[in-house]
Amino acid sequence: MNGAESLVRTLVASGVDTCFANPGTSEMHFVAALDRVPGMRSVLGLFEGVVTGAADGYARMTKKPAATLMHCGPGLANGLSLLHNASRARVPIVNIVGDQATYHAPFDPPLSTDTEGLARPSSVWVRRVTRTETLGADAAAAVQAARRPPSGIATLILPSDVSWNEGGAVGAALPVPQPSKVSADAIHNVARTLASREPALMLINGEAASKDGLTLAYRIAAATGVRLAAPTFNTRLARGRGRYPLERVPYVVDVATAKYADIKHLILVGAGEPVTFFAYPGKPSFSTPRDAKLHVLARPEDDHIDALARLADELNCPDVVLPEGPRPVLASGPLTPDSAAETLAALLPTHAIMVDEGITLRDPFFNATANAPPHDWLGNIGGAIGGGLPLSTGAAIAEPKRRVITITGDGSAMYAVQALWTQAREQLDVTTIILSNRKYAVLYRELEGVGATPGPTVKDLFGLDRPALDWVAMAKGMGVEAARADTLERLTDLLRKSFSMPGPFLIEIPFE
Repeated sequence: MNGAESLVRTLVASGVDTCFANPGTSEMHFVAALDRVPGMRSVLGLFEGVVTGAADGYARMTKKPAATLMHCGPGLANGLSLLHNASRARVPIVNIVGDQATYHAPFDPPLSTDTEGLARPSSVWVRRVTRTETLGADAAAAVQAARRPPSGIATLILPSDVSWNEGGAVGAALPVPQPSKVSADAIHNVARTLASREPALMLINGEAASKDGLTLAYRIAAATGVRLAAPTFNTRLARGRGRYPLERVPYVVDVATAKYADIKHLILVGAGEPVTFFAYPGKPSFSTPRDAKLHVLARPEDDHIDALARLADELNCPDVVLPEGPRPVLASGPLTPDSAAETLAALLPTHAIMVDEGITLRDPFFNATANAPPHDWLGNIGGAIGGGLPLSTGAAIAEPKRRVITITGDGSAMYAVQALWTQAREQLDVTTIILSNRKYAVLYRELEGVGATPGPTVKDLFGLDRPALDWVAMAKGMGVEAARADTLERLTDLLRKSFSMPGPFLIEIPFE
């Protein structure tokens, strides 16, 4: 058995059964091993950002790692921006990065680079394999590292001769460490704080944002008056009827600081402090007051459900029935972001997966879907744009019986537009909604935020209108059925068509 075959067999034995790949010469023996070893689904991405972003979406839905396959350091570099998002989302991924043969690398061939250095910022575990005999064991260690709470990215760097040499041995699957239980002191501290009835905000992420976590958090909020919120951008949030409609920390600094000006206690459950995305002259770096007392109920690596349950018991919180607002109805009138969002909410399939990269137009869609049928909401937690289409691709492969809906701006979608081709090739049930304003609209808001003055160069650098992007033509060129919605009635018809047919569909909505 050569090294590559021992690697694939170890991954499959360790529960890794999907590989998002963009291979090159150094990875040929790994690719050949995929033909010989059953149990691994291989999905081609035409750009490494599609590969890494899809692995992120897959992990968010399955809570287990996929493998990625990338060609040497430059291939890894192409995927790094969306690995950054995956790292911030704390999801498990096992990167397989090909490399020069061990005896060839000292001659500095053209693709040589500091692959370890590239991998380290987004990885919790990095290892370059140098011996075929240890490759299986190294692969098992990579999977274990990726799955260790709170999960993360493990990067295995694989010289080509380690793959092709004989002497490989399958590594035994290693146990997956479980989330840790929070201390009784942490429970008592937060219980005392909430019993005081001083204004408090509980910031929720991770498993605390699941349906079970939100049910417990709502019990606590109903009994104590604590306010609940998710980070501005979240990993995965349970939403819709039957789930507590968790608000998000506003993106705009002034709005957030005004909203939370009276907060005396900040309680973290699987989340970090609400740091603003950017610094602005004369404005704070945090959305909550700096004199608010910080309490950590549960860190990302802890058992969030257990912590919330024990806190609810400590406070003797009664069971509560979640009040439900009115069901969404179809909008009428002109086509606007609000009417488009209301129409989508009214037609949303049950148990859909919403992928949010709407940037400046995201809020209407989030707000409108609060009482839509139950669904999951995936956000761009790391801030590196372009993740929407790849995230949807991975989520659709993870959950083939659920409709995935991407809300994305036209500028963001261009970063990894090749994901549409993978969606067509794999016949994934993804509806992509392009909010086409033909500009990087968020940059105008940021320009105002830092106090800069726009001029002709700004308009030129922020504009996507010379020439205008033809999303219908681009999608059709990659095998995705597509149409443009110029009216609300047309949007309604296209959404219904998309949700009733298998495979991918793209709808461009112009917002000039």
